[in-house]
Amino acid sequence: MMAKKGIPENIKVQVEEIVNRFNQEVIKNPNAFYITRYRGVYLYLSRQGISIAFQVCRLKYNGAINDWDFAIYKHSSDRYDPDEWFFPGSGFVNGTVEGALKAGLEAYP
Repeated sequence: MMAKKGIPENIKVQVEEIVNRFNQEVIKNPNAFYITRYRGVYLYLSRQGISIAFQVCRLKYNGAINDWDFAIYKHSSDRYDPDEWFFPGSGFVNGTVEGALKAGLEAYP
């Protein structure tokens, strides 16, 4: 069982590589890109727009690079909701960081 101290540095390096590649190859816009933030076992994904950054989703690390729990950010209630699955892009959620990036891009184009 993984100690609940946080996300290991080697996993964070892999996450940054995945996010940077997604920003360059999928979004392809230097004025709009994903930003990562870490707190404990959570990875928060936000997207930087032309003038503001906004929350997209939160991932909970479960001990492997391809094993994350997903929670979409609901701007209407100003919170992350792990039980909300009726949103555009939910079909991309598959426990991976890339799946979360794709889902977030559909949910918040």
